Amino acid sequence: VQLQASGGGLVQPGDSLRLSCTASGRTFFSNAMGWFRQAPGKEREFVAAISRSSANSDYADSVKGRFTISRDNARNTVYLQMNSLKSEDTAVYSCAAFTSPYEITGRYESDYVYWGQGTLVTVSS
Repeated sequence: VQLQASGGGLVQPGDSLRLSCTASGRTFFSNAMGWFRQAPGKEREFVAAISRSSANSDYADSVKGRFTISRDNARNTVYLQMNSLKSEDTAVYSCAAFTSPYEITGRYESDYVYWGQGTLVTVSS
């Protein structure tokens, strides 16, 4: 599985942005998907995750209520809608995947097998 993230950019505080992550292959529907981010000088951290058929989702407390993860299995794509962006959301955002027959999500990097390259989100006035 190859993952390609896109949609990053420079926005102002309070703005919205939608990230996309498109996967190669025919098995996207069998993968749980997640978004992680890494701010300059900090460890990579969990942002959001969604199960294979969207039955379950999970969010970091720092983004809950502002970010929404969704997926379109017909398009092999997972999205991260980010609203009310703050300067502390500035980071490189990466998508990740792991295969599971169950409707589960993962919060830890070690849960994930496949990783895409990151897309930079900068929130600044």
